[in-house]
Amino acid sequence: MDDLAATNRTDGEKGAADASAAPGTDGGPMPGGRAQPKTDKSEATRALILETAMRLFQERGYEKTTMRAIAAEAGVSVGNAYYYFSAKEFLIQGFYDRMTYDHAADARNRMANTREFAERLQIALESWLDTAAPYHEFAAQFFRTAADPTSSLSPFSNESHPARATAVELFRDVLQGSELAPKLDAELVELLPDVLWLHLMVIVLYWVFDRTEDTERTREFVRRSTPMAARVINLSRYRVFRPIVRDAKGLIQDFILPTIGKTAVK
Repeated sequence: MDDLAATNRTDGEKGAADASAAPGTDGGPMPGGRAQPKTDKSEATRALILETAMRLFQERGYEKTTMRAIAAEAGVSVGNAYYYFSAKEFLIQGFYDRMTYDHAADARNRMANTREFAERLQIALESWLDTAAPYHEFAAQFFRTAADPTSSLSPFSNESHPARATAVELFRDVLQGSELAPKLDAELVELLPDVLWLHLMVIVLYWVFDRTEDTERTREFVRRSTPMAARVINLSRYRVFRPIVRDAKGLIQDFILPTIGKTAVK
């Protein structure tokens, strides 16, 4: 990529042309204008840029931090910064990707020795709160942009699909690794990971605005709401509740899943 051209680009521009020219391991960029590192060195450079951006966002705020400042602080050229992240907003996408990966790894490790569904679900949700805790102070800055349904930072956007897919797969493991999965209707088992991800999004919204110490109110919300959600899911296996389950399934498929980027409605 031409460093001079990247240097002359403003932070508000998307840099789509440079994103398409940044090859990944498969010859193309990651979704959302993020270049896929090809070597250990390029992975280290990408991680350095991302770490530097997260620190500056905490110190200066998201709006006041420019790509030029991030590049200078990281000791790389502006062109190099734009190679890995074609616009400042995609640093947040990179953060989402990394945090979701870290959350999934931590949650799987914590729930490895239990098969009780409610316990596995609570472990997964509490793991997210612990993984996200260092970023709580500036989370509201991101939410202002993410709340815009047209923003690529929205958790429902196509650009957020990689992180969302990682999270949904974790909730699939939460269910499939439990004693409850074999007892449920197969169609419901297929649908529930997306529903559980939506439940996490409700918790994230509450967490963003929670100003209690160590976000204790959010943690209490998880402790109290998770057994309730698990009981409702458990009841769905009984024949008397099947009509209600089918109605709920239809509503989710017809009105909720179509709003999520790259979600296939079956």
